[in-house]
Amino acid sequence: MKNNPLLLIDGYKSSHHMMYPDKTTLVYSNFTPRSINRMPNEAKEIVVFGMQYAIKYIHNIFNDNFFNISKDVVINEAKTVLSKYLSCDYDVSHFEKLHDLGYLPIKIKCLEEGLIINEKIPILTIQNTLPDFFWLTNFLETLFSSLIWKPLHSASIAFAFKKILYKYAKLTDKNNIDFIDFQGHDFSFRGMQHCEAAISSGLGWLTSFKGSDTVPAVSAAEYYYGGDNIGFSVPATEHSVMTAYGKENEIAAFEHLLNKFPTGILSIVSDSFDLWSVIDNILPLIKEKILLRDGKLVIRPDSGDPVNIICGTNENKGVVEKLWDIFGGSINDQGYKMLDKHIGCIYGDSITLERAEAICEKLQKNGFASTNCVFGVGSYSLGYATRDSQGCAIKATYCVIDGKCVDIFKEPITDDGEKKSAKGLLMVYFDDKGNVNLKDKCSIEEEQSGLLRTVYIDGLLSNNNDYNSIRSNIDCALKMS
Repeated sequence: MKNNPLLLIDGYKSSHHMMYPDKTTLVYSNFTPRSINRMPNEAKEIVVFGMQYAIKYIHNIFNDNFFNISKDVVINEAKTVLSKYLSCDYDVSHFEKLHDLGYLPIKIKCLEEGLIINEKIPILTIQNTLPDFFWLTNFLETLFSSLIWKPLHSASIAFAFKKILYKYAKLTDKNNIDFIDFQGHDFSFRGMQHCEAAISSGLGWLTSFKGSDTVPAVSAAEYYYGGDNIGFSVPATEHSVMTAYGKENEIAAFEHLLNKFPTGILSIVSDSFDLWSVIDNILPLIKEKILLRDGKLVIRPDSGDPVNIICGTNENKGVVEKLWDIFGGSINDQGYKMLDKHIGCIYGDSITLERAEAICEKLQKNGFASTNCVFGVGSYSLGYATRDSQGCAIKATYCVIDGKCVDIFKEPITDDGEKKSAKGLLMVYFDDKGNVNLKDKCSIEEEQSGLLRTVYIDGLLSNNNDYNSIRSNIDCALKMS
């Protein structure tokens, strides 16, 4: 059977229902990004994101592949697999009770997505709602952890890019701030581990930007969240298209493409052979055709040092300045050069946070607005990550055992403090300065207040976020940065 959720676990989860203290009736856990030490210096803030995606994903997979499947079929598969795996006659009675119930008896509370937090703040709590299913809380850890950490990470990286682009847009093109929504573009799909990784990462990217070539992430955003104007792209060539014309016919390739796409934005990769020859020799010959076109031609370099290619060196001009020399443009109110609206550039090879800032800074130094260049961000920046990049973990902090409420915690003496957990029931709140803080060892009344809102209980979803509200939260934080 495909994706039986009883088997989507770390192996040791299969025995934990027998290992808790006798008469355990409740387990309360939280998902917390515990450390930002492994994040880039520019991305130390955490964007709360990914929980609604994970919750709906888990809800759907249990409905489609467990509750709506014949009990005998789905339970027997689990029994066969786990009996062989553990070399025993595996008791599936707890699974049978869950199937008979017909829904996931859990309560999940989350922070509002799009909030910006620091490390060690829980973004999600989960507990069972019926005493027989105390084991289910942490049985779901594997799925939740694997689903949330990636969009959480990519949303945080995207926000870091947006802060850089916002900073330099304010300095060099303050009347065109909205353009930064499209100045960062997701190029990462092909470099991700698999399709689901590309989708979950792409969802995170779309919290800050509207530009994406990861098509299924846009569809997933509409499905899991909803909202208006979530993601877009433009017609663009690849090297196979350009090289199919041959080096000697490169100008014919440009003319053919301009004829095929007479309006709108068209991006052409321009370094299949000689980038500088394209700019110096081909573009001047088709200049009038480009300027008469109802749209923008975007030149895309794809190799070399991106800072030097876009901005130039002491000896040679870069792409932006060369395009200015050919097509001209205007000087904005802040005194910075803006390329003619019919021409632009994008760079999408190995763009990191550090390189994006270096390009923006050098463009400013050279007298050009930072918005003259769009950045394609690929798997180098979005894919070099693990669950440990933000120290993400689910840990139990509270139990009810034989009717007694017990605050539990983890504090390894051999650890440097990163893995120390909170204790007891948790409340997240805004302090007097507007910062998000955690209070642990709370009373039941305190736990029911604060910023953690119930979004799922006994199979029912509520308090959904959409991309409009998420982006609004992020834009508010951006303007305060």
